[in-house]
Amino acid sequence: MSEPRLPSWAVVSDERRAHIERVANLVRAWSAELAPTQEELNRWLRATYFHDALKDAASARLRELAQIDWEPEDLLHGPAAASIAESEGESDAQVLDAVRYHSAGYAGWDDVGKVLYMADYLEPGRNFDSNGRESLIRLVAEDFERALFEVARGRVSWVRSRNWPLLPETSEFWNALLESR
Repeated sequence: MSEPRLPSWAVVSDERRAHIERVANLVRAWSAELAPTQEELNRWLRATYFHDALKDAASARLRELAQIDWEPEDLLHGPAAASIAESEGESDAQVLDAVRYHSAGYAGWDDVGKVLYMADYLEPGRNFDSNGRESLIRLVAEDFERALFEVARGRVSWVRSRNWPLLPETSEFWNALLESR
């Protein structure tokens, strides 16, 4: 089985392509410590390459594909990419949910969704809190669930700092994390 790559239907800028590669490299680095099976690592990488594959697509196309009414519109690339990935043959529901909800969080995720959610947020090219992100990158291998909680806390805090409402999926995810502590 060949390693997953960016799909042919992707609509991404060079900058976005570089982000996706950094996310994939972080996932590969974690796999050396978390030791998933090759099949599981391929699931993680498929989700990684799908997650932002439509980030630079036209808004009208995203709305058409996403078939979900999320605001801000910037969140629609995940559901749209999941829709195309499924139509192109991706049949793993957890990979599709990882892609669909990678910006929001989702209480029904297995590790593929959790890994993507953290790697997308923590990838080294991001330009905020580099020391904090580096600590969390290391924490993933040491205490996966604590790292997930801290990443979710950061993401939820960022949404709230902008006075945006939390999506229902985000609220359910956050509440599930709180309950599991």
